[in-house]
Amino acid sequence: MSDAHVSKFRQKLVTEDRTYKQITADVLDTLEAPPTKAWLIGFSISAFFLTIGVMVMIYQVSTGIGVWGLNKTVGWSWDITNFVFWVGIGHAGTLISAILLIFRQRWRTGINRAAEAMTIFAVACAGIFPLIHAGRPWLLYWVFPYPNTRGALWVNFNSPLLWDVFAISTYLTVSVVFWYMGLLPDLASVRDRTKSKMRKMIYGIACFGWNGSTRTWHHFEVLSLVLAGLATPLVLSVHTIVSMDFATSIVPGWHTTIFPPYFVAGAVFSGFAMVCTLMIITRKVMNWENYITVNHIDAMCKVITLTGSMVGLAYGTEFFMAWYSGNPYEQYAFINRAFGPYWWAYWTMISCNVITPQFFWFKKLRRNMTFVFIVSIFVNIGMWFERFVIITTSLHRDFLPSSWVMYSPTWVEIWTFIGTFGLFFTLFFLFIRFLPGIAVAEVKSVYRYARDNK
Repeated sequence: MSDAHVSKFRQKLVTEDRTYKQITADVLDTLEAPPTKAWLIGFSISAFFLTIGVMVMIYQVSTGIGVWGLNKTVGWSWDITNFVFWVGIGHAGTLISAILLIFRQRWRTGINRAAEAMTIFAVACAGIFPLIHAGRPWLLYWVFPYPNTRGALWVNFNSPLLWDVFAISTYLTVSVVFWYMGLLPDLASVRDRTKSKMRKMIYGIACFGWNGSTRTWHHFEVLSLVLAGLATPLVLSVHTIVSMDFATSIVPGWHTTIFPPYFVAGAVFSGFAMVCTLMIITRKVMNWENYITVNHIDAMCKVITLTGSMVGLAYGTEFFMAWYSGNPYEQYAFINRAFGPYWWAYWTMISCNVITPQFFWFKKLRRNMTFVFIVSIFVNIGMWFERFVIITTSLHRDFLPSSWVMYSPTWVEIWTFIGTFGLFFTLFFLFIRFLPGIAVAEVKSVYRYARDNK
């Protein structure tokens, strides 16, 4: 194809003219070089908080989950808030990888590999909370239906909590397969470049003997589309089912049909914000500004603006339906959210999720990396408060006034949550240290579209 057929208005996905060899070297040389000072500092801090988190988890499992302060119904709100928060963050990876692949959006290259890894790490963090909440993590296999010797003791297939088990485990499995399959050609490149016999053997096994033939590439591309087709419905189903944990109850503030689309939009919203946060740091620390470009960040900011507007519409719709229903309990639940004891959490949520993304209507702000980084942090703070507001304000004022209680987390809950951040960032630092953080083969495949027209 001649340069005359390449659009003059297409945004560049690689900001400098590079040869294919230079692209490979820019990404894969970091795997052979000693770790940078920035990487060592970041990994050490993450590992420190992970260690504290593990110690706290061991303490609460050995002592009992009463250390969570579960003396009232509202006592579990912090942990289910964190569960939904981490599941939501995991949505952007599959969206970037699967849906944008199906729609042939080339700007996904450069950021899809790290986003896919982020999905896996976020789901792993989310799984910690229901695992601990079960009280006896070593009996986790009881949540799965299987022939057993306990007579008619089977899981309740009518419960959305069981739907969670199937949806999230399926989502994690497909995400891992999709992510690892995309790594194969780059793992083969690492195998061919390394001088160490041990590393050559390890990466040779990891890439399943990839030989780069036309037949191999054909199968690779077909499988990519098949997995993308399987993963796309999961983006919608996983958080839809998580929302049904609430929507199928009779608790005022939860019993609503808007939750499925509302939760999905919020998950994509928070997930893209976390991808922006990580990519802005990664492109600077790893010197990948040529591959994770301002155009990538700009495109993600547009998605954040769209989904943030959808979330804002959902907030307004909830209030309208509570008023229109004429149900005094629903009306009180939403008035209590905005003007009750937790008003500060509600208005923090509104400020971070509705107001701050609107700045992205301005192109100059979307392309300012410092500003985007700050807004992405605010969005993730706001999305955590959204889950906290939905759960806590609906539970701390239930139908029985004698059980009304204000909620505050215990030190165990706080450090468990901090420990999950330690786990998330420790895994991410290990990922960019030992595996290609950018899909080299995919960047090369669209490089023709990234060049300046000459």
